Amino acid sequence: MMQRCLEPELMNGDAQVQAYAAADFSSGDSATVEGVQQLIDRTSPLPPEPLVVDLGCGPGNITLRLAELFPHARIIGIDGAEAMLVLARQRAQRQSLEISFLCLTLQEVLQGTLLGKADLVVSNSLLHHLHQPDLLWKVTRGLAAPGCRVFHRDLRRPASSAEVQQLLLKHLPSAPQVLQQDFAASLAAAFEPQEVTAELRTVGLDQLAVAAEDDRYLVVSGLVDS
Repeated sequence: MMQRCLEPELMNGDAQVQAYAAADFSSGDSATVEGVQQLIDRTSPLPPEPLVVDLGCGPGNITLRLAELFPHARIIGIDGAEAMLVLARQRAQRQSLEISFLCLTLQEVLQGTLLGKADLVVSNSLLHHLHQPDLLWKVTRGLAAPGCRVFHRDLRRPASSAEVQQLLLKHLPSAPQVLQQDFAASLAAAFEPQEVTAELRTVGLDQLAVAAEDDRYLVVSGLVDS
């Protein structure tokens, strides 16, 4: 079984920022937003003017879609890389979407004013970047208002380096080199479902479900009761 290999937590390099801004992640983004909608459909509607927080929002791919899906919500995108947020703000402005983008680390979120106020907490491809993965679960629990919906979607670590290469050839055969390198590094840095389940139990979020999705993702979803 392949051991986890850490990668940098933030994407601030110009080449990375531009490559991610230009890349087509629409299928994965759609899967995340559809998963959020399905979670709400099987639980209960959000409050009339909910607070929705997108953690590790990057250039705003998911954040903008959430703003369109929930037009009456207060939408906040949070990322530690200001270079990514510059693009996110530009995109929101072009689409006339009112979104607050905040440059904060997860540690700073835990010390901020949003604690206990979120009705929906979302992340897409954030967990594998973290050197302290329990931070995501502590922040999720800290942000959550009673009944908060949670939807985190991330990569799942393959069993071997050979499987990493197979996934690379299958999903990014003609992508720019920087994206191919990042994808391989991200797969190696990702978690297995049982590891996430153990982390959730440690922080008291064992009511959340962890499920494998297709050949490379895992999803953590559910309600935070208190």
